[in-house]
Amino acid sequence: MHQRFDELGIPNELTRTTDETLGPSDRPQRAQSFYGNGSDVILLSNHINAGGGDGAEIIYSLRNSDKLANMIANEFLKSGQNVRKYYQRRLPSDPSKDYYYILRDTPNNESLIIEYGFADSKGDDPELLKNNWQSLAESVVRAVSSYVGVPYVGGDSGEEVYIVKSGDTLWKIAKMFGITVDDLKKKNNLSSNSLSIGQVLLIPKETLDDGNYYTVLSGDSLYAIARKFGTTVDELKRLNNLTSNLLTIGMRLKVGENKVVDEATYVVQAGDSLYAIARKFGITVDELKRENNLVSNLLSIGQVLKIPNPDNVTIYTVKSGDNLYAIAREFGTTVDELKRVNNLTSNLLSIGQKLMIP
Repeated sequence: MHQRFDELGIPNELTRTTDETLGPSDRPQRAQSFYGNGSDVILLSNHINAGGGDGAEIIYSLRNSDKLANMIANEFLKSGQNVRKYYQRRLPSDPSKDYYYILRDTPNNESLIIEYGFADSKGDDPELLKNNWQSLAESVVRAVSSYVGVPYVGGDSGEEVYIVKSGDTLWKIAKMFGITVDDLKKKNNLSSNSLSIGQVLLIPKETLDDGNYYTVLSGDSLYAIARKFGTTVDELKRLNNLTSNLLTIGMRLKVGENKVVDEATYVVQAGDSLYAIARKFGITVDELKRENNLVSNLLSIGQVLKIPNPDNVTIYTVKSGDNLYAIAREFGTTVDELKRVNNLTSNLLSIGQKLMIP
């Protein structure tokens, strides 16, 4: 979770990074030593339960609403973990106070205890805790990122997500990813076909074919995609049952085996010139014209240009779990610079996508 919050740009600290014993008075004090006791600080106290039950539990403090606890519970359900309850518990000797000291002694913070499952459960908790712990942790990351208003990007668990836009329907999204509406509803625990703008949908993992699919971006054309994946326009149309060359942003195309060509390409946008493009990639206009067999400086919107791969440009292939923030950090650049160089209008990435690294 610490790593995932870092990737999403959410400030966070671990109270312990070693097998260190902290007493009941030390733990709240350590927790509040990082960001203080403001109401805008979230404290997550993570535990594995015992006592023979089955399922997750979330305990939230008396001073807070149940909103975040409810969001975490819903994300657990999406990950396949049942939820016993989310609740508050009062101190018997003083019902105005929280029962648990980690909630009681962290005043003003939004403090929660998360019990991920029962180690001694007769149900499926032990199996989930052993084999699905990343997905359970990612459930909390999704809930927190949504709660604090930070765009969520899938993590190393292999989860792919889609953020609902105006005009979207379950049928349209399912078609985009080559799945059924029932698959989509089951994965997201939906009981109706209603969607809301900004809603985060999980895409079933079994439908994602490690680079055999490509998500259409602004400026894409069938010709450019076919060239990128070493195939033909006719083959793309055959694989995807397309009757025309028209594409829509966000459409998911099957591209066959992942045969991505290791070359940098750039799709010409409105206002571009050979000089501006050459300058962007640290090359000369003559090099750009020679690489693309151009006899004039005229360009057309949507035209695909090959970029000679100079020493100062690295080509990176997007893998499952990647996001722009993590890639930028790995290569010592910024998200804005990555988006500028690659002409990206959003933070969404697709597996197999080629990014140019300045």
